[in-house]
Order: sequence, then structure tokens, then C-alpha cells
Amino acid sequence: MPGRIVLVPFSPRVAPGLVSASAWRLMTGSGAVVHTGSPDHPVLPYLDDVDVQIVVFDPKASAHEIARDLIDQAEAGASVVWIAAQDGDEALAQALGEHLAHGGEIELELLPGSYDLPGAKVLDLVAVMDRLRSPGGCPWDGEQTHRSLVKYLLEEAYETVETIEEGACDEPGPGRDALREELGDVLLQVAFHARIAQEHPTDPFGIDDVADGIAKKLVGRHPHVFGGAVADTAADVEANWDRIKAEEKGRTSAVEGVPLAQPALSLADKLLKRSRNAGIPLELPALTAEAAAQAQDAAGVGRLLLAAVAHARSLGVDPEEALRGAARGLRDQIVARETSRDATVSG
Repeated sequence: MPGRIVLVPFSPRVAPGLVSASAWRLMTGSGAVVHTGSPDHPVLPYLDDVDVQIVVFDPKASAHEIARDLIDQAEAGASVVWIAAQDGDEALAQALGEHLAHGGEIELELLPGSYDLPGAKVLDLVAVMDRLRSPGGCPWDGEQTHRSLVKYLLEEAYETVETIEEGACDEPGPGRDALREELGDVLLQVAFHARIAQEHPTDPFGIDDVADGIAKKLVGRHPHVFGGAVADTAADVEANWDRIKAEEKGRTSAVEGVPLAQPALSLADKLLKRSRNAGIPLELPALTAEAAAQAQDAAGVGRLLLAAVAHARSLGVDPEEALRGAARGLRDQIVARETSRDATVSG
């Protein structure tokens, strides 16, 4: 009876000792003979430890030569196991397919030796970024700094926002494909900055440090998930987040940590949110009853804001600058209210 040929590829993104149970049984079974064209394959030492017979082909042999040899063994009744190289040995798989396509009873099987863990492909990005940044890589990538990349970080973030706001990203199709691509561009910026940071002469850090830091932050900021705290609503979660963040950073004011360089609209919104969560009452300009009545949903509010921008332009006023000035006044009002409240409590 003719035998079979089993190709066993291993993921280069996991530790060599992490072998699937089915692949391990196949490679270490009674009378098993393992073949490979990679004498330095990382899984070979583990097989050698359990006295598995290993046949290493000459690296100079062609894929068709190796395919013919494996087929001859299988035709003689052997069960041939081939450990694929880190690149998957695609040329050999194609050669085997071409030979076996002409007939015969030999079975060609694929049995993964290991499987990628979720997030494993991020390692591919790290490897590519390392190659681009290293000597002999890309001259442009090698010249970049944290500061020179700032504009790209902002551009990619805005493009992602635009893709989401255009809709159609929740259903299969071009919109969802575009979102996947834009998220990849944002991830590239993180990997790029982390790779640059890794080169610092006295205080280096890399992508693992970045990931470790945010993972620990998420655990610490979600005590209702990873601890014994209670947060029944999204508002409770948000309040807990701000409180824990303030404690971690030793903040004494609701306005600390609010970047004033952000767009004026988001700046004003952030300051109003901070004041609300801190229980600080503010004196704010009021909408007319007529304007408020016409702005009862997102579309209405959008028209109201657009009208305000148009009015500003008619007066020759930069609306971004005007709102930023008002937001700075809002920040000063929050600080003044905090100071007054602290003085009342201490008195």
C-alpha cells in the first residue's frame, strides 16, 4: 500500500517548543522519520532529545529533486514527515502538487505544527519595522524622529476618523476594507515611534514596553472588571476612570492633563466634561430658546454649530481661535472655582 506525505509547517511567531499535540504524536511516533531542508530549524533539538530519526536534505537540492525523493519513499509505503522551513517551503509544496497531479494514490496532507496566538502578526510588523530602521534598510525611515513623524500620526488618525464617519465600515465591503487599512496605518505609527524609542542611548524602550504599559493601565483603570469595584453604567465607568487617573498622576485640578493644543471644539467638550465629573458649577453662555428648540438631535446641533461658524466668518472672526479663547476662559473659571472651593473647605 502506498504511504503518505505530511507537510508540517511551524509558525515563526511562537516559541519553538510550542508544538501541536497531533504534530508531536506524528513526529515522535514509533518508527517515525522526520525530513527537513533546514538543518537549523528550531524544533529539531526537541526531536533530537527524544531520539527521533532526522534526515536533513542538502540545502542546494532543488524543490523538484526533494519532491521526487519524498514521493519515492511514500510509494514504497512509508509515511513521510516533512518539517517545513520558516517560510513554509512553498516551492516544495508546489513541486509535490505538480508531481502528484499526474496520478497516483499518495496522499498529501498539511498538519500545522504550531498555531499563531491572537496578535502574533504584530511581530511581523515589528520585524519589518526593524529591518527598515536598521543599517542597510530604508534611508527615509532611518532619518525619521519622533518630531518628524508627528504630522503623519495626526494625518492617519484623521483619515481613520473620516473612514468611520463615512459609514459602511460595519458591513463587509469597501468601507470595512478601508477601515482595516487605516487602522494598520495608525498601528504603523505606534510601531515606528516605539522602534525609534528603542534606539535611545540612555533610556530605551520598545513595543513590548508600550504594550505592557497600556495593558497594566487598562487593568488598573477597570477595577469593576479585574477587581472588586462596582460600575453598573458607562457613566460610572467614566467617573471611575477619571478618578483613578487623577490619583495615579497626582492631579489636583480637573484641568490638568487636558491638552490645550487639541482642536477647540474637542477642547471645550473635554473641559466641560471634566468640570461636570468634578462637580464644579460653571457660568456658561445660554442658547436662545428658539435655537435650543431647533437643536434637539445630532443633525440639529450640527446645523447650529455650522451657523455659528458662518456667523463668525461673516464678522471676520476665526471660529477656531474664538472658541479656543472661550475654552481657555472656561479653564480659568474651573481653576478659580476649584481654588474657591478648596479655600472654603480648609476654612
